[in-house]
Amino acid sequence: MKQVVLSADGDRMVYAVPDQVAEHLEEYCLAFCDTWLPTSPHAQKYRVGGGYCYHEGDFIAYLNRWVFPGQPSTLVANLGWIDFGAPLPHPYEDCPQFNF
Repeated sequence: MKQVVLSADGDRMVYAVPDQVAEHLEEYCLAFCDTWLPTSPHAQKYRVGGGYCYHEGDFIAYLNRWVFPGQPSTLVANLGWIDFGAPLPHPYEDCPQFNF
């Protein structure tokens, strides 16, 4: 398991995720947003008023239920609000990041 930093225009959250997710974070996040959300019947609850309403925790739930059920991702830390472009605190400065 490797650590990644995820956010949805709010607090930055550190999660431990399967290595493959950390190494290809953008691919997994975009597959969730661009493929799973609009097409899966299991994503119906995120479709609201012609758009989508979700956050990083929903992506983690998707990974845990549908992609890596045998390797559950877990919350490590809430880093709070960090301006985009500002460096992450040690020891997270080298973690892959994605903002939904």
